[in-house]
Amino acid sequence: MIQLDVNIMGQSYKLACKEGEDRALLQAVSYLDGKMSAIRDAAKVKGTDRIAVMAALGVVTELLATKSPEGPFSGLSIADVKQKINSMHEVMDQALTPQENLF
Repeated sequence: MIQLDVNIMGQSYKLACKEGEDRALLQAVSYLDGKMSAIRDAAKVKGTDRIAVMAALGVVTELLATKSPEGPFSGLSIADVKQKINSMHEVMDQALTPQENLF
């Protein structure tokens, strides 16, 4: 196992992976950092945890769209998938906003 020091949205993390898998992990970190930074920069979502959830939903949606022709996103255009993601964002915002007021 090897350890890598990475940054995601300016936060440092120490990650472990098998030798030879470091390049793939660094690509994944870069992709995730880009997704999370884009969500943050769009100022639609506040809070790192919410940004992470939104990024995760986006990445999983992309994965599901490419993996299974019979999955929940089969037959949908990219625009349709983006609309579904936006709907998920709205639901998350509505669900999480009351919790933010507790702090």
